[in-house]
Amino acid sequence: MSDTDNADQQTHETTDTEILLQRRRDVLRKAGGIAVMATLGSSGVAAAKTEESGSFSDYPFSLGVASGDPRPHSVVLWTRLAPKPLAEDSQGGMPDRNVRVRWEVAKTESFKQIVDRGTVSATPDHAHSVHVTVDELQPDREYYYRFRARDAVSRIGRTQTAPLAESQIDQLQFALASCQAWVGGRYASYRNMAEEEFDFVVHVGDYIYEKGDTKTLTDYRLLHALYKTSPDLQDAHASFPFIVTFDDHEIENNWADEQSQEDGEADQDPQEFLEKRANGLQGYYEHMPLRQSSQPDGPDIDMYRRFSFGDLADIHVLDTRQYRSDQPCGDWLSANCDERFDTSRTMLGDDQEQWLEEGLTESRATWNVLAQQTMMSEYDYDTSDEKLVNVDQWDGYVAPRNRLFDIFQRTPDVNPIVVSGDWHTNWANNLKADFDKSDSETLATEFLTTSISSGESWADDVEQALSENPHVQFFDGDHNGYLRFTVTPETWQADFRVVANGNKSKYDTRADPTADVETLATFVVDEGEPGAKEIEN
Repeated sequence: MSDTDNADQQTHETTDTEILLQRRRDVLRKAGGIAVMATLGSSGVAAAKTEESGSFSDYPFSLGVASGDPRPHSVVLWTRLAPKPLAEDSQGGMPDRNVRVRWEVAKTESFKQIVDRGTVSATPDHAHSVHVTVDELQPDREYYYRFRARDAVSRIGRTQTAPLAESQIDQLQFALASCQAWVGGRYASYRNMAEEEFDFVVHVGDYIYEKGDTKTLTDYRLLHALYKTSPDLQDAHASFPFIVTFDDHEIENNWADEQSQEDGEADQDPQEFLEKRANGLQGYYEHMPLRQSSQPDGPDIDMYRRFSFGDLADIHVLDTRQYRSDQPCGDWLSANCDERFDTSRTMLGDDQEQWLEEGLTESRATWNVLAQQTMMSEYDYDTSDEKLVNVDQWDGYVAPRNRLFDIFQRTPDVNPIVVSGDWHTNWANNLKADFDKSDSETLATEFLTTSISSGESWADDVEQALSENPHVQFFDGDHNGYLRFTVTPETWQADFRVVANGNKSKYDTRADPTADVETLATFVVDEGEPGAKEIEN
């Protein structure tokens, strides 16, 4: 995507891959040992003294609590000790020592029925963040959790486990969020989201926005800490488990695999991007409710994964940055770009593409959700006979998109729903077998959420070309907000929830955390009939 907001502020078997990973680690060790830091767990500083008593200089749970990755019998709990969250050294005002953190999970908010408890060490090498995977929980039920360290107690968080894969589920409700530039607001979208009744929240990237000088682990830690100081963001995390994946701005705008947007400049060392990527992923992991299996290994992280919610929905969380081919013909709008049709190009990488195909073909759920980052639908910005497309989105990766669409055609009973972000605007798109033919078969439906707070400058360009893109059923370029999905065995309902009086093009109330949300439009997809249909609110 563009630099608009920057201006505002499982196993790999091939020998070649093993060599590549080793080379990456060697690069980072030469750069100062960042890879070693990224691969250490809590045991990496086991020799350090662990403190369990005493007092903190300030309240240590200043960044809140969170949960995520809900499974039928487990969930991840997160917090970070940071009495001075914006301390310049990015250590949050914590000493260079381990600190013992106690956690508790209960059936009720009163904690009269505690079902599990334990201790974990918050260590300096992970900025005193903790990731606790709580096992042996009951499926499809609500739990409450909290942390204690020394004499301090965290706020209480609420979470929920997923139902068993084989169980019959009548309804599921969740939110979709994306793109929350700090300069854009503080955050009315999240304040309203926290007041709704969701089973979970899916966040598809741009959780932070890097700055021009964001390079070191300290830089990324400070950005994440800044965003986490938002009470509205903290409320949303404390209210629901989050399922997260990253896009580009968690590292750098429009990066692709090992390719930096800045590579090719005379003063840019391509190896520097691997170090930056390792730092960005480490900072991301330290501040997200992710399982330890997603802990980065230098510049590499395992993020694509699958969640089942009974017989109703399987959610396939994708990583469209780490394995993609470099954008063709630049990384923005491009015309007459033949390279985008190259069959050797990839968006997901071979392993992830095969994993997704197997997951879709083997799924027994009524609905299959692809939670991913950039718009999958084609969009032609040129009102003449030529085509002008955004090559950072799936339009730059036509062959991988066609391979995915082939799977949709072979398995129509999986009811594919694509949920996307990145583009700071609201969309409902019918995904066509051939976008050049308006009567072509609709294979799936895409819902793209606007930004939580990030701005945009391309809504007028989109609106001028809507007549050239009849597969687009809905577009809104004026509002911030999120999507609310209500899923039943019969219908998929999408409510575009927008911040009232937050018209981005006319006047700006995005920074007003007291603004309310309203439903701008509602669309439904009927089971067995791909395509979005608008209904009256």
